[in-house]
Amino acid sequence: MNADRMKQLNRRTLMGAAAATLGMSAVPAFAQDNSTEMETNTGPVRNNISSFRMLDWRPYFTDTKNGAVLVDTKSRALHFWSEDQSIYKLYPTSVPLTDDLTRLGRTEIVQKVVGPTWRPTPEMKIRNPEWPDVVGPGPDNPLGTHALYLSWTYYRIHGTHDTRKIGRRSSSGCVGLYNEHIAILFGLTKVGTQVLLI
Repeated sequence: MNADRMKQLNRRTLMGAAAATLGMSAVPAFAQDNSTEMETNTGPVRNNISSFRMLDWRPYFTDTKNGAVLVDTKSRALHFWSEDQSIYKLYPTSVPLTDDLTRLGRTEIVQKVVGPTWRPTPEMKIRNPEWPDVVGPGPDNPLGTHALYLSWTYYRIHGTHDTRKIGRRSSSGCVGLYNEHIAILFGLTKVGTQVLLI
């Protein structure tokens, strides 16, 4: 290869590198900062992951006495803040199948059970008469390894052995977590921990 051809290739390489560098500075900010919202001709587009983000407790609670649990049914996420706010946890959840099965508002943890026994509600038995009346602790139990009973009858925050349910509309009213996550949350909460479902 002659010297003129070498100079031409080096110049092209240099110009290509310069163009690439200049091009990077022209990339919109949302592409550089991994933002989860982009503007298109039809308006903002939110990626599925965008709702699964850290939140501050103040818009939802007046204090964190006894700890605070926020369940966001739209983003399918559970947030926990300890009473002294030194601990914050964020977990993916399952949420009720339909809006009519979803109860929103303020409640609290009234009972904590390791190895809970599951009993279908009367409405569940009407819809699914083939279901058993009782399922004890173990791998077939829909409540998983731990359950936090809420002041609302039949509503729980519990684990699940069926990990496919997490991140989906899949429950009959309860909020489900991976068994590993409910075990941690179980240890952090207490009877009286405030809960808000939005």
